[in-house]
Amino acid sequence: MLKYRERHCPTKEEQLLCLIPAPPKYKTPFKWPQSRDFAWYDNIPHRELSIEKAVQNWIQVEGDRFRFPGGGTMFPRGAGAYIDDIDALIPLSKGNIRTAIDTGCDGMYLIEVDRVLRPGGYWILSGPPIHWKKHWRGWERTQEDLKQEQDAIEAVAKRLCWKKVIEKNDLAIWQKPINHIECIKSRRVYKTPHICKSDNPDMAWERDMENCITPLPETSNPDDVAGGALEKWPDRAFAVPPRISSGSIPGITTEILRADDQLWKERVEHYKRIIPISKGRYRNVMDMNAYLGGFAAAISKYHVWVMNTVPANSNQDTLGVIYERGFIGTYQDWCEAFSTYPRTYDLIHAGGVFSIYQDRCDITYILLEMDRILRPEGTVVFRDTVELLVKIKSITDGMKWKSQIMDHESGPFNPEKILVAVKTYWTGEAKKES
Repeated sequence: MLKYRERHCPTKEEQLLCLIPAPPKYKTPFKWPQSRDFAWYDNIPHRELSIEKAVQNWIQVEGDRFRFPGGGTMFPRGAGAYIDDIDALIPLSKGNIRTAIDTGCDGMYLIEVDRVLRPGGYWILSGPPIHWKKHWRGWERTQEDLKQEQDAIEAVAKRLCWKKVIEKNDLAIWQKPINHIECIKSRRVYKTPHICKSDNPDMAWERDMENCITPLPETSNPDDVAGGALEKWPDRAFAVPPRISSGSIPGITTEILRADDQLWKERVEHYKRIIPISKGRYRNVMDMNAYLGGFAAAISKYHVWVMNTVPANSNQDTLGVIYERGFIGTYQDWCEAFSTYPRTYDLIHAGGVFSIYQDRCDITYILLEMDRILRPEGTVVFRDTVELLVKIKSITDGMKWKSQIMDHESGPFNPEKILVAVKTYWTGEAKKES
């Protein structure tokens, strides 16, 4: 019942055999897209945070709910107008750009930004020190300090071989090169950091950053996109990713991708008959064992987004394929806590996860972590052997989940079964209807 654990991601040594309660007056969140602009006041236990953001015009209190006008110190005209400003400078709405990362204020760590940025991708910097000649008094910093900071950023970007696209008003935009041919040629001129010698630049799980540029796949033509060009969104979701067409992931072919996509198309159609996927109840979805992103592709026609997690213990590293398909994802060791807040996800998909981890750690801890990140009345879909699902159900029954084991979509003779579970709201006080 310790409230500080509301925003705490425990280490292995800190894991507790307990459930994290929802706030006493918790109510079912608004459905999408209304949830983008509103949240129930009683669902946010950290009043200090809401008070601070209210001063910055991020949050406004309207009766029993918060409204998010999309303003704040960075977006005085609202986030929508800010995004429109970006769209006027780079092709944000034409399908070229699909996945984006907000790095907050860590802008000097550009070597890591360069590593995660796609060839030809853009880096946008807004706020200090951009447009400092106009804003420096309001930022309470000297002109010399701000000029020095911007000069340092410009120098690092040039050493990374980035090209400055434009600086207009409060926005500055750089573009990463589509390959490293010219970058390698100009290393001596601009004192560019050396190209990393790592034999696997995708390996970023618990690794220290190096003072070197992550290498791009080699190409001999300066007009070629390193690693292969991507289709525009939404075609990208169902096109063959370059990592597969080039054969860079052993054992995964175009035929395997196509078969996996068809499999998940059929499975999602089956899910639609047993859980309300198409009813607007779910918005935040997690796939705990994403593989090639087939589940995310099949469910993409609904108003949901999917966090695709690739178990760090998997035999095949497929996270790069997921990103090339236009989805987002991360690595995760499910014997550890997932770095997010409680009650983050509306729907969790756990296909084959417990077959991977049953001999690695106590599966009770995994289920408790799923309970922590699942909102009250959220749903979990398990796919596994009937023996494992019976064991899982015996634990989730004690966690106040309501669950039912169902036959595989192909019929009762398939040894794999489906367990559908719903987390109940159990704080003891009467639940207010939304």
